[in-house]
Amino acid sequence: MTGWAQTNQRALVSELARVRAALEGQPAPAGDPGPSSTAISTLATIFGLSAFERDVLLLCAGVELDSRIADLCATQNGDPARRFAAFGLALAALDGAHWSALSPAAPLRHWQLVELADPSSVTASALRIDERILHHLAGVDYLDVRLEGCVEIATVVPLAQSQTLAAARVAHQIEAADRPARLALCGADPASRRAVAAAAAHRLGLGLLAVRANALPAEPELLARLCAREAALNGAVLVVESQDGDGDPQRVAAIERFVDRLDAIVLTAGREPLAGLDRPGPRIDVERPTHEEQRDLWIQALGPAAAVVDGGVDALVSHFDLEAGTIARVATGASGPEARDVRAAVWQACRVQARPRLDDLAARIEPAAGWDDLVLPEAQRAILRQIAAQVRTRTTVHHDWGFAARSGRGLGTAALFSGASGTGKTMAAEVLAGVLELDLYRIDLSAVVSKYIGETEKNLRRVFDSAEGSGAILLFDEADALFGKRTEVRDSHDRYANIEVSYLLQRMEAYRGLAILTTNLEGALDQALMRRLRFVVRFPFPDAAQRREIWRRTFPAATPLGAVDVEVLAGLDVAGGNIRNIGINAAFLAADAGAPVEMEHVLAAARSEYSKLERPLTDLELEGRR
Repeated sequence: MTGWAQTNQRALVSELARVRAALEGQPAPAGDPGPSSTAISTLATIFGLSAFERDVLLLCAGVELDSRIADLCATQNGDPARRFAAFGLALAALDGAHWSALSPAAPLRHWQLVELADPSSVTASALRIDERILHHLAGVDYLDVRLEGCVEIATVVPLAQSQTLAAARVAHQIEAADRPARLALCGADPASRRAVAAAAAHRLGLGLLAVRANALPAEPELLARLCAREAALNGAVLVVESQDGDGDPQRVAAIERFVDRLDAIVLTAGREPLAGLDRPGPRIDVERPTHEEQRDLWIQALGPAAAVVDGGVDALVSHFDLEAGTIARVATGASGPEARDVRAAVWQACRVQARPRLDDLAARIEPAAGWDDLVLPEAQRAILRQIAAQVRTRTTVHHDWGFAARSGRGLGTAALFSGASGTGKTMAAEVLAGVLELDLYRIDLSAVVSKYIGETEKNLRRVFDSAEGSGAILLFDEADALFGKRTEVRDSHDRYANIEVSYLLQRMEAYRGLAILTTNLEGALDQALMRRLRFVVRFPFPDAAQRREIWRRTFPAATPLGAVDVEVLAGLDVAGGNIRNIGINAAFLAADAGAPVEMEHVLAAARSEYSKLERPLTDLELEGRR
């Protein structure tokens, strides 16, 4: 037990002895009530308790902590079973009694310090101390269990210089306020907003309690009182974090009611301020660390290991847009004593840190293909290499050579892969993800496109915002469904559909990573999108020579092959995706027969694939073979 805990326990025992003596009608025993830093003294100061209210609280605590006080209460109540404190007993036995002590607006009940079992019988009803307050008086502190799931204790993390300045502005505004301050922290990055709030509170010698607004109940009045009480007990600032993109009017109204009822220093954190607050307070914008700040943060966080990563620091900053706290966590974990290859460990950790957010919005594809698996004309392969080179060297061009300083638009790399189904568009995206060592996410259109006005933009914003920090490659399959031509405005639906396309074009242009769009219908795409594309790769239908190469690479080396005639199979007029389907189906037929893959298995699988395509398998394609 620490020195403070021992002092607090002695003081509490002395205080309870004094209350017990009052119940017995005896003079208070001699003793030192303890320093003003004891739990009961600080609590009385925080909540403005009168001497009588303080003793009422001690009486309720004594029932739980001292059986002798409980026995005295039963005797005074005239019933052995009524071993509880009552307000009538307190009025009769304790000095300085006043009726207002138990009014709903007085501190004891307003702050939920005590609970009146039956408000219709104020003097005779059981009066019990709140469990959280009882443990606090005994020197045991924890976050109120009723707040679990929506409130957490925030920690202080390293900040970039620009964010440190923002934290200083927040702290100054809190100090300058003539009543509990209200401020709005605005910005696109939730982690940066919280980090600045924690740093500002720390400057003032306070903690930070983060409240997840999306977890609030529909009627959060009681929760607001408990949050404010917890902030007072912990000497903390409250930051109410709105879920980005949550525009539901009822939810926003509930959050605003919650904030308006908080009797504490409150920071609201969101992309934009809450507009309906009674007292909104000034706005302070919080940005993610700049490119140069992230580079400094990496060098600082990695320490001596930065020399091992060497030029990789620039690559990290180029691909991963991370806030200061994440950089510190990644560097600590990846450069520890067990990390053998620091660069590889850091790179992988950066990729992983954003996956939980993106995995809820899109399907991650594990790249399995390399350059050797891609059968394309040299012109298309050259463009793909250019794409990889631009992604790899964008830091040099954008920042070192000054292109980013001219304009913040168009810094991402957007590419269109156009061609018939099965011509290798998705495989090419896999190849790029593999060579760049980046995650590849296929955007699920069914989870993004919504019939409700404004929902599609909201869903796409979540995708792009989540992907910004990960360096992920975004793959929009069937992009014509999202980026179709804007139409003449005939009604409100046409107007909002055009707004959706415009918004998507802006986000595509601003996204700093690689975004790949695939389509079978290039002519259906909006021309404004075509102007914003850095690359267009048209995937041709494979000719006989290319199909021959695809057939040669279709069966893995471990597959037992019989007399499979690749020259004959090259005559099958199908795309690479169909060839791969035929190959794997033939392998299953052979495995079921317990034999190597023979031409009969391949041709049977080909007939099945042609049937799926609703095409006949002609003798001409088989060059006379049946």
